[in-house]
Amino acid sequence: MGHPVLRQIAEPVEVFDSPELHALIADMEDTMAAYDGAGLAAIQIGVPLRVMIFGVEHNPRYPDAGPVPKTVLVNPAWEILDDTMESDWEGCLSVPGMRGRVPRYRQIRYRGYDALGMLVERDVDGFHARVFQHEYDHLDGVLYPDRIEERETFGFIEELQAAGLLGECGESAD
Repeated sequence: MGHPVLRQIAEPVEVFDSPELHALIADMEDTMAAYDGAGLAAIQIGVPLRVMIFGVEHNPRYPDAGPVPKTVLVNPAWEILDDTMESDWEGCLSVPGMRGRVPRYRQIRYRGYDALGMLVERDVDGFHARVFQHEYDHLDGVLYPDRIEERETFGFIEELQAAGLLGECGESAD
């Protein structure tokens, strides 16, 4: 957080199935795995392109989250399926050591393309929808602290845990 590239609006990818795009996605996958992330946008590793990856089977940072299929999305778009919003704890590899409660839409439809240019479209809810929205925000230069409505729910993990707001793994203590 603080690096100007994180506030840029990412540019669309023009060429699919290229060695450069495959190398970028491999680098993103390695970075996400190294930090036990649930998702990553290209802009987080300094590449301002509209590329995101996400996926969770079991992640120690999100012990209560259901599985999210491993997904690569290039030039994604989305729409709201239900106006219901839920607030839950989020963290970010670009905002290390901190968590905050962020309101997100519960049900959405997203679409985009895989690295080969094949359409990917899904209706999703819950944690899956949250992860997508978090990564999509990165493509528009938005970080999760920008979306926090209750400022007292944003802080360093250790302080939030000491206050009894956050559990051991970073999930809600309530």
